[in-house]
Amino acid sequence: MKVALVNPAWNYDGSIYFGCRSEHLPLEIGYSRALLEAAGHETLMLDGQLQKLDNAALAELVALFAPDFTVVTTAPTYLFWRCAPPELRVPAEFLRALGTRGGRTVAVGPHASATPAPTLRKLGVDIAVRGECEETVAALAANPDWTKIPSTAWLDGERVVTVGGLHSSPFVEHPPLVWPSEWIAAHPHHHHRFDGEQRGFGAEVEASRGCPYNCSFCAKIDYRDQYRRRNLDHVLAEIDGLIAQGVGYIYFIDEIFLPQKALLEALVERDIVFGVQTRIDLWKPDLLELLGRAGCVSIEAGLESLTVEGREALAKRCRLDTPELAALLIKARQHVPFVQANLIGTVEDEPELVAYWRDHLIKNGVWANEPVPLYPYPSSPHYRTLWGMPDDRAWERAHEHYLQAFAAFSDIQDKRPLPLPALEEACCRAA
Repeated sequence: MKVALVNPAWNYDGSIYFGCRSEHLPLEIGYSRALLEAAGHETLMLDGQLQKLDNAALAELVALFAPDFTVVTTAPTYLFWRCAPPELRVPAEFLRALGTRGGRTVAVGPHASATPAPTLRKLGVDIAVRGECEETVAALAANPDWTKIPSTAWLDGERVVTVGGLHSSPFVEHPPLVWPSEWIAAHPHHHHRFDGEQRGFGAEVEASRGCPYNCSFCAKIDYRDQYRRRNLDHVLAEIDGLIAQGVGYIYFIDEIFLPQKALLEALVERDIVFGVQTRIDLWKPDLLELLGRAGCVSIEAGLESLTVEGREALAKRCRLDTPELAALLIKARQHVPFVQANLIGTVEDEPELVAYWRDHLIKNGVWANEPVPLYPYPSSPHYRTLWGMPDDRAWERAHEHYLQAFAAFSDIQDKRPLPLPALEEACCRAA
């Protein structure tokens, strides 16, 4: 079986997209390729940003390959499944350029997972994968009767057929990923790094997946939910391969980088620096010191609120008070060159109190951003508290609410985001 795996050429003009807009390794199609090739299938893996190709050029390469089916992602890498662009215009643009030349078509990503019906209708794909996608993509290659593949959805006329529930990958034994050297050379970006001179290429690695917490704002219910830790030997083999390709910095995309002493001790011995996203309340001072010795140069700490009431409203399940959290952040900064406390705007946080704690943290070398507006992603508890389970208008409803509720947005949104219908009108079919 011949399978094309495509991360399309992303364009964020007018989007609410919160994530980084630089190039990143598309881990979901990397894992899919590894599983497919281990089963004897032939693959073509493409990434518009890393290969500097637009969607029309990507479509031509797929057509030349003449695959049996083509997989397209609806978010720019697993790192951003939790804050994906709500609009589907980019994968739709690629699929429209491809036409019927790519065999059967498959959509993977957060949109297909949370809202399969409008994803199928907007993109016109043959099947949507629900949940983590790599094993399901491999199953599609192994079985010509796609109507029986679990964790999928497809259209029978106007009726949406869903087969089984959302897929959660075993993940633990995922093999070390190997990326084309030209892709690594096209990845100078060091994600979320602000400390100083950058040496070598950047890369993304996954040491664990999922999170044991259920914060109200986090879009992960339908994918990447259950916490799993990957085989350490595989993680280290992947990192060693990246170092050999000239990578000097890796970013662990783990939803929550929990203290793992064996991994940190192994990294102490390697010529690599790295960044993480974590909860500061899960770290002890001695482990923060080890984290710094291991080469961590960037911590993105999900604080979200500067009051106990605000953290409770976000279901953070945090046992520490604000002074204790601030002390840990400042302690981390003694060992790590850049530490950020991520803040979300909540009604429980009085502006004067936010200003006091932000000033305290910043004076002690910890960056605390201006609180950003909360987008109610359909896979978040916040969305379901407001409106119940996602339906065919879930993304439109969330988008309308966001635009109506806030007059100012995040600092990477230099213009007011466009309504979702305006973003999708040129490419997407009617849902």
